[in-house]
Amino acid sequence: MSTEVNTEASPDVGSEVTGVSRRATARSPRPRRSGGRRGERRMAALLLSPTLLVLAMVVGYPVVAGLRESLYTRGSGLDADGFVVQGNKFVGLDNYTSIFQGDRADAFWNAFTNTTFFTLTTVTLETVIGVGMALIMQQAFRGRSVVRASILVPWAIPTAISGLLWRWIFQADGAANAVLGHQVLWTADGFPAKLAVIIAEVWKTSPFIGLLVLAGLQMIPREVHEAAKVDGASTLQRFAFVTLPLIRPALLVAILFRMLDVLRMFDLPAVLIGVNQKSVETLTMLAWFEATNLRYGSAAAYATLLFAYIALIAYLFVKLLGADIIGEARQAREQARGARKAAKR
Repeated sequence: MSTEVNTEASPDVGSEVTGVSRRATARSPRPRRSGGRRGERRMAALLLSPTLLVLAMVVGYPVVAGLRESLYTRGSGLDADGFVVQGNKFVGLDNYTSIFQGDRADAFWNAFTNTTFFTLTTVTLETVIGVGMALIMQQAFRGRSVVRASILVPWAIPTAISGLLWRWIFQADGAANAVLGHQVLWTADGFPAKLAVIIAEVWKTSPFIGLLVLAGLQMIPREVHEAAKVDGASTLQRFAFVTLPLIRPALLVAILFRMLDVLRMFDLPAVLIGVNQKSVETLTMLAWFEATNLRYGSAAAYATLLFAYIALIAYLFVKLLGADIIGEARQAREQARGARKAAKR
């Protein structure tokens, strides 16, 4: 017996079946993916847990320990009965208030001003010079590898060795005064000492920005510049409207790294000029000086204030220049969630 259905004889049957199947598919709920998302989140947390554990050990614990230490003071003192008391003593915010008041206030604001001045001047000069280095290293010419290696040499030299080298150049009978033909006390306390630190810092770390910018330049396709040339754009216009926007992510990362590094400046001015020099004293040097004099609570307070200052600068830098990666990712998730809700409706 044949069980086949003659669809040719009854075309309406096939259309009715197709319509029913479509309505059933439309009415059937879509499979929920909440379980899959939970599994992905658990897997991501599991894979990130070793990194988070290491960060908690090497970053989180020192920060918390430093904050706790800033609320105490060490040493010996007298209690209410006149007996000598040694050890840690909880003083609350006294270490912070003493920084902004009294004799320590002048030293703090001087170090704060020097740190900010070095950050603004060195990072600005390094950015300009580093971009110029990257543009030179990007060009195709004979001996380009030698030029690249020679540009990167200053960055490879340790900071202490670089400080000693520039100390020899800036001494009274050094090469700097011989070239200028004038006697300048570069390593003494004053504005020439600031200028010496800026020159040495810019010479050493400009190749770092140049290296990161060079990586960004190599990611730009040649067709982009060729299209700009066809449109009649000049060299300056191509640099301003094509090159700079495309290397902006790499340039922002380089500037941010350099800002965070200069805000912690210690070794170069200490080796080049010396410690306890008001003209080049930074917040890090001030914290080190307090720690060497066994005032650990005050040193921890200086370090905590410097940490807050660096965090604030980094936050403002990311927000003002539009490099908020976390915010962009959150916005993308919200847009995707809205699209899924609209699709369900």
